[in-house]
Amino acid sequence: MYPTALTQLARANPFSAPMFSFQKVEEPAQNLQGPRSRNLAAAAVSEEGDSCEFGSQKYLVLCGFGGILSCGTTHTAVVPLDLVKCRMQVDPDKYKSIGNGFSVTVREDGVRGLAKGWAPTFIGYSMQGLCKFGFYEMFKIFYSDLLGEENTYLWRTSLYLAASASAEFFADIALAPMEAVKVRIQTKPGYANTLRQAVPKMFAEEGIWAFYKGVVPLWMRQIPYTMMKFSCFERTVELLYKHVVPKPRSECSKGEQLVVTFVAGYIAGVFCAIVSHPADSVVSVLNKESGSTAVQVLKKLGPKGVWKGLVARIIMIGTLTALQWFIYDSVKVYFRLPRPPPPEMPESLKKKLGLTE
Repeated sequence: MYPTALTQLARANPFSAPMFSFQKVEEPAQNLQGPRSRNLAAAAVSEEGDSCEFGSQKYLVLCGFGGILSCGTTHTAVVPLDLVKCRMQVDPDKYKSIGNGFSVTVREDGVRGLAKGWAPTFIGYSMQGLCKFGFYEMFKIFYSDLLGEENTYLWRTSLYLAASASAEFFADIALAPMEAVKVRIQTKPGYANTLRQAVPKMFAEEGIWAFYKGVVPLWMRQIPYTMMKFSCFERTVELLYKHVVPKPRSECSKGEQLVVTFVAGYIAGVFCAIVSHPADSVVSVLNKESGSTAVQVLKKLGPKGVWKGLVARIIMIGTLTALQWFIYDSVKVYFRLPRPPPPEMPESLKKKLGLTE
């Protein structure tokens, strides 16, 4: 039975789920003893000589370590751009554009002023990366086992969304204290110049609430961002290998696979920046002003104000996301971690759909 025009149209949507493949393909017999979660998408192929078992404690710990390196280092590297972006959001009259923001900051604080907030950025986003990537791998395996092999394939986009949202919930709790300190240092001139100055001052003024009052807006910003980051990346990788890369992924070198990872990461990053920017603007203003609430800040900014600094954030997040996936995949390559092959329709599902004899 062949697909109708309606199903052909549905298949053209890269984020549709479930997504079927109606082409009959001769495939080698699969090892039925292997973990079902190996059918999930990943940017690199599985090879012999893996250093640990897929889904093992060592595997998850090293994935978390890859998250620390990918998020901590990349966010710290773009602190100057992040500083200007935050200042454009909280004081658009003074910081009118990216170029103007840089020049005003250098004129007032010198070149070293562009590095303000680097310490809380590194600590906070390292902790976030540990939870984001480590828990994503854990929840992806957990939800896959709950769904079963066939449903894991059919609803893999939904699985990516659920696993990434679950991981980011905990990652933002780890990030919130340092994010609050970072924004206070960057957007409130004269308040504090270092992490050691800001933390006791904030605690004395508002108590522990000072570090967690932005966690709900952070969830509003980061959970949609991370859902887009992981699901868009996973499906973009599939589409790149299917329509752009001229040879199967199994025949690509590790270097070629990492190039695909970088490109897919940048594409995902652009969408991430757009869907999460309004909440990012609220977080920036909320952490600058004492005693404000998210609703008050949202009313103050208005429909146009929440989009201030979007271009700077697209550049920053696009580059960040691409580098994060590149570093994360490189860590997997370096430590010889098992990496699942491309998603394949299970033989049992093919029989149900009449695609095999």
